Amino acid sequence: MAARRYDVETPDLSGRRAVVTGASDGVGLEIAARLAAAGAEVVMPVRDQAKGASAAARVRDRHPGAELTLHDLDLSSLASVAAFTGKLLADGAPVHLLVNNAGVMTPPERRTTADGFELQLGTNHLGHVALTAGLLPLLRAGQARVVSQTSIAARRATIDWDDLDAERSYDGMRVYAQSKLACALFGLELARRSRAAGWGITSAVSHPGVAPTSLLAARPEMGRAQDTREVRVVRWLSARGLLVGTPASAALPAVLAATAPDADGRFYGPRGLGGAGGAPAERTPWAPLRSTGDAARLWTTSEELTGVRFA
Repeated sequence: MAARRYDVETPDLSGRRAVVTGASDGVGLEIAARLAAAGAEVVMPVRDQAKGASAAARVRDRHPGAELTLHDLDLSSLASVAAFTGKLLADGAPVHLLVNNAGVMTPPERRTTADGFELQLGTNHLGHVALTAGLLPLLRAGQARVVSQTSIAARRATIDWDDLDAERSYDGMRVYAQSKLACALFGLELARRSRAAGWGITSAVSHPGVAPTSLLAARPEMGRAQDTREVRVVRWLSARGLLVGTPASAALPAVLAATAPDADGRFYGPRGLGGAGGAPAERTPWAPLRSTGDAARLWTTSEELTGVRFA
């Protein structure tokens, strides 16, 4: 049995500018490829320029007319985020789509960002908060859609307000789940605040299900010398079309969230068993995503930690 193929219809995105984080491999590369195939100019901010150039070449091989631009961005550094948003602000071109997709997952030991935050919270959530705030004038000019990528790990997660930065106790998966819940709460709160303030931005949340990507693969820079058992199992299942998805199918919920006309404040993911794989569709938000109190508190806390303001 081979992996099943799924698809979504995408509108013509000619003349639209999209920014996709984490586009140098895996799900992010597939999201970038789909948006470029639909005619969007895709900005690929990456930490590793050589890896980014290779990814861009792969997209152009599949879509020879793809319009792609590489920029430097390290989401674990607020200075890097500010430098990237400063370049785009100086360019002045409106941004019509922002897909906050990049992430890191479960380093065995607690690690910190350049600014001293726990690595997963700082990269997956706070870096994207600062990125979105920095691009806000361009997002408003483009009447943009923002997509925040969460994870199936967030469906039973909680925000540990007493140890948000995991300084007292560190468990890689628990902290990862919290960081991805934070991404979802931020995306849904952005939709509410944009409507209330008249920013003209729409915001949706997606999750990719489960697919074989580099998140759980060998990552020496993350303290992981070899592939995890989990990623080996996922690869085996994916290759046989069992339960989980592929990077291409896992990208589709975010593509749907980015392009569906009525996606504001909505949640998308695979509709297969347990949400691990299957065709993309609108889904009912998991219980932790529905806490408007947590979302509002997280918004304020994130502004304080990053030093950015959306006002």
